[in-house]
Amino acid sequence: FIQSNFRRMVQDTGAKRTCMRIGTHNGSFHCDEALACFMLKQLPAYKSAQIVRTRDPAVLSDCDIVVDVGGTYEPAKHRYDHHQRTFTDTMSTLTDGKMDFHTKLSSAGLVYLHFGKNFIDELIPDVSKEYKDLIYHRIYEYFMEEIDAVDNGVNATEEKPKYHVTTTLGGRVRDLNPSWNDEVQDFDGQFEKAMELVGSELTQRVHNMANRWLPALEIVKSAFENRFQVHDSGQIVKLENGGCPWKEHLYQLESEAKCEGLVKYMVYQDSSGAWRVQAVGVKGEGFTSRLPLPEAWRGVRDEELSKLIGIPECVFVHATGFIGGNKTEAGVLEMARQALKL
Repeated sequence: FIQSNFRRMVQDTGAKRTCMRIGTHNGSFHCDEALACFMLKQLPAYKSAQIVRTRDPAVLSDCDIVVDVGGTYEPAKHRYDHHQRTFTDTMSTLTDGKMDFHTKLSSAGLVYLHFGKNFIDELIPDVSKEYKDLIYHRIYEYFMEEIDAVDNGVNATEEKPKYHVTTTLGGRVRDLNPSWNDEVQDFDGQFEKAMELVGSELTQRVHNMANRWLPALEIVKSAFENRFQVHDSGQIVKLENGGCPWKEHLYQLESEAKCEGLVKYMVYQDSSGAWRVQAVGVKGEGFTSRLPLPEAWRGVRDEELSKLIGIPECVFVHATGFIGGNKTEAGVLEMARQALKL
């Protein structure tokens, strides 16, 4: 429930407040305050709260919590604005460097900083604290920081974009604002839709991490720890359960083991049952592989490929050398071992 004219209602009726109130600004809305309000509404303390959209200081002063308006950041008073000139805080500055992110926070980031772990507790109560902390960190890195950056005018890159990106979450929220030529300027109704939109995406991200990302972490971690049983160099990792996402987990495990860049090939059986050897990509460099499969193998298929490299049951090697296939586990492992030698 969103109430823009709460002050007038109180003045006219003398009504007393009966529920918590979340204050934010009226008029055009953005992704950050819609997301901040959604997160708060998932918490027991604010689940039944009324959202008051106004810029009237007198009305805001009577709200229990205020986000993205008011010109002050005072967590003890539950005031979470970031527009004041004196505000320059980031996740890093407000966590004594424990969260190593240096993008200025928006109201979404501030609410996530102070209430994000409680929000995650509500969504996935049965997940261990250790894994909830991982998800909390990852949600900021791969979801929330983008919201903070866009709202504060921080570009993702200093280079000139090669094409227009128009389907971001922030862009979709912006498009929910009433058009300049709409006969009915229903900002409050559209703000509710914006909350639903951002909330569904954030909720889905958290659930996906709990139900997909964490189980994959366990699989990749076990395979990484057993890598020397596959090859004495430790440069080949074999996944016991194929089809799971592994790249980010591998990078993190390498970093923790202080052996970044060690693993060259991942071997796995994909969801169709085919065996694959995939060259590990260079982190942050798109399609660049650490050690592509040998150039002489690329683009060659089936029997011709088997004769070329002396390994039966070969299926293919991609023209770029980033992946190859064999009909058997033994065959694909031998392809990886030979590729290390060349």
